[in-house]
Amino acid sequence: MAKVKVATVWLSGCSGCHMSFLDQDEKIIELAEKIELVYSPIVDIKDFPENVDITFVEGAVANEEQLHQLKTIRERTKLLIAFGDCAVTGNVVALRNMFQDSVKEVLERAYVENVDHSKQYPTQVPKLLENAHPLHEVVKVDFYLPGCPPSAELINYVLNEILDGRKPSLEGRFKFG
Repeated sequence: MAKVKVATVWLSGCSGCHMSFLDQDEKIIELAEKIELVYSPIVDIKDFPENVDITFVEGAVANEEQLHQLKTIRERTKLLIAFGDCAVTGNVVALRNMFQDSVKEVLERAYVENVDHSKQYPTQVPKLLENAHPLHEVVKVDFYLPGCPPSAELINYVLNEILDGRKPSLEGRFKFG
């Protein structure tokens, strides 16, 4: 029997969701019997593959590169999971949205006002979007896995429910923040 192709992606966030994924400890070995990890920041694969069954996307969409990446991921994924509060709501990443001229003010604050030396804007980074966005504002999301970060137990539960052909019920299983 073919293994389910799973990917994990890290956009604008802290990587806490991926740390929780790894915190499944020995349960990852059990998952390895059922899944093939075809793309992730924890493995060295450069291009997002075709025909992925399940993709966990951590973080909000904050720049043009991530916007393009997320659209490609959606096209190539059967089941897309918003992974953690940044992906679900924008969370901390979206705090910059409260500025009137978001991009200019954010760059000014980060690279000029709060710096003692070498006050300059970065030039070799992807262009920021005017606002940071939770995933559902950009693409269709099939399942929301909240938490900051979601616990390893919750990640394992959700993934195993999906692998067993059931829709996970999150009622009473998580809290925001």
